[in-house]
Amino acid sequence: MKKYAVILLAIFLAAAGLFSGSAGAEMKAGDITLSPQIGGYVFDSDRQIKSDPVYGIGLGYNITDRIGIEGVFNYIDGEKKNTGTDVEVLMYRLDGLYHFVLENGVYPYIAAGAGAITIDEKGIRDNTDFLFNYGAGIKFLVTERMYFRGDVRNVLTFEDNTNSDLIYTVGFDILLGKKAEPAPVPKDSDGDGVYDDADQCPGTPQGVAVDSKGCPLDSDGDGVYDYKDKCPGTPSGVVVDTDGCPRDSDGDGVYDYLDKCPGTPKGAPVDSVGCPLDSDKDGVFDYLDKCPDTPEGIAVDSTGCPLPIKKEVRMNLSVEFAFDSAEVKSVYADHITKVANFLKAYPDAWAEIEGHTDSKGTDEYNLRLSQKRAINVMKELIKHGIDPAYLTARGYGESRPIADNSTEAGRQKNRRVVAVFSTVTEE
Repeated sequence: MKKYAVILLAIFLAAAGLFSGSAGAEMKAGDITLSPQIGGYVFDSDRQIKSDPVYGIGLGYNITDRIGIEGVFNYIDGEKKNTGTDVEVLMYRLDGLYHFVLENGVYPYIAAGAGAITIDEKGIRDNTDFLFNYGAGIKFLVTERMYFRGDVRNVLTFEDNTNSDLIYTVGFDILLGKKAEPAPVPKDSDGDGVYDDADQCPGTPQGVAVDSKGCPLDSDGDGVYDYKDKCPGTPSGVVVDTDGCPRDSDGDGVYDYLDKCPGTPKGAPVDSVGCPLDSDKDGVFDYLDKCPDTPEGIAVDSTGCPLPIKKEVRMNLSVEFAFDSAEVKSVYADHITKVANFLKAYPDAWAEIEGHTDSKGTDEYNLRLSQKRAINVMKELIKHGIDPAYLTARGYGESRPIADNSTEAGRQKNRRVVAVFSTVTEE
């Protein structure tokens, strides 16, 4: 029965030249394949049959794009090891296959199945036994309609005792029926790396970074894509314009979400929180202030100009003296400057500098000491540019205490100078 071998070998050799074309098809449900095979068969040592070439033909069907079934017929023309008797082996199998995808056009698979094996020893006996087989293989797409495949199986039979044979083959899977359709190549029209069927933002400009949905990134979540955003890093929830920048409704250069003085007139200089500047701190913004540089603490009108003195104003200079001393200490320089600035703001006003002491010493001595204290402070004001014609110094001794002279703390407060301002002409 060597005719089986001749027929199967002829089918195998013819199959390699039947079809041509470029690779590109992929395995799919409904494929029907014809599979010529050739290889080797290694019998269990108990059988005493030489290992011989094996020929085969299979017919397969893909139930899904991964699961298939295959009917296979194999033929081995061998002989017994000890007697040289011719042995013909026929094997019939129905196998199940599960395919994996290693890469495009490469499909490893595992397989298992059952069937029967007939061993015909010429002139001695003819025996048929049930078989079970399992193994694995791999298929390579070589043309649109043909795969090259390699396969190895363990074949088990169980009639007298368990025999374990090995069959290994190579061959082709030839697609039958209509011509295989090449798999469609997914399109990425805007070249952003996301295929059109998944791209929720088609038409993204070339080179723009996108997310998994194909949409340009918006890192700060302000609704303006990064490649258009001129103000990246905007805090969450801040309203922005079309450039991704927070709004500045009054155009003062401070964004609305930071602006504590919305509605500032256009062109008015502002500070870091969007409020108009008030350089002299008189409570009138610079853009409204008609008398800039008003000394601090001076009452002004709505235009920022000092209000006229309508009555006597007393100002405690906070200048105090050591016991039995008329020296003006440098720590009080700022207080004297404040009085000088006040007088400069009111050129029609004059000031009386009052000197005072505590109750220690005689009245006559304290009167002279207080006068000296007042004169020394007046001299400091003259150094600041105040016209001495608008200044007078007068000592009051211990006659006007403001604290308890029975304590050291109280006496310290009484050793002081006070400035009293009045208009030159009575109103």
